[in-house]
Amino acid sequence: MEWRDGVPVARAFGDPYFSLADGLAETRHVFLAGNGLPGRFRDGFRIAELGFGTGLNLLAAVAAWQAAGVPGRFRFTSFEAYPMAAADRDRALAAFPEVAPLAAELSRAARIGAPFDLGPAEVLIVPGDVADTLPGFDGPVDAWFLDGFAPQRNPAMWTPEVLSRVAAVTAPGGTFATYTAAGHVRRALADAGFAVERATGFAGKRHMSRGVRR
Repeated sequence: MEWRDGVPVARAFGDPYFSLADGLAETRHVFLAGNGLPGRFRDGFRIAELGFGTGLNLLAAVAAWQAAGVPGRFRFTSFEAYPMAAADRDRALAAFPEVAPLAAELSRAARIGAPFDLGPAEVLIVPGDVADTLPGFDGPVDAWFLDGFAPQRNPAMWTPEVLSRVAAVTAPGGTFATYTAAGHVRRALADAGFAVERATGFAGKRHMSRGVRR
């Protein structure tokens, strides 16, 4: 990993972990609003994510739940092939003072491969290649954050087989959102059972994708 203007960049994929413009605003636009959150939150809601990265999406989800005053708890399961070192994660999240208390709590609580609590969230970070780990995951999932590195740089995470499994464990009426609008990704998600649409992307990006499980 290397750093570019304070943003971590994965050397293997040549891709940043979050937007160089504003990672937290990107998360809120793409993954929260793209899934109709926090409006759909309820006790027992279940989020799953491909690509934990810095954990920023988790922090944004917890902060949104707390700000909305939703009673109860939710589950957050994230699949991550290359878990970030804790010191690097702390450095990356220091760029977002708005969620600093949650970042500090994550730093203390985070474990890989075992559940831990972060405020109202029960969190599990599943290590390993998603092609190997996702088939053992049963769901059901109410909202997916599809946040792996760009499809052209990390094609293994965006295969029809992986996206078919994403759909298979999604509850009827469950949703996904992703920053990518790549045609082959949208087609694979549609073939798997989602009603897919393009939406306006973040920070000048023309399009992103979102959808609902039919």
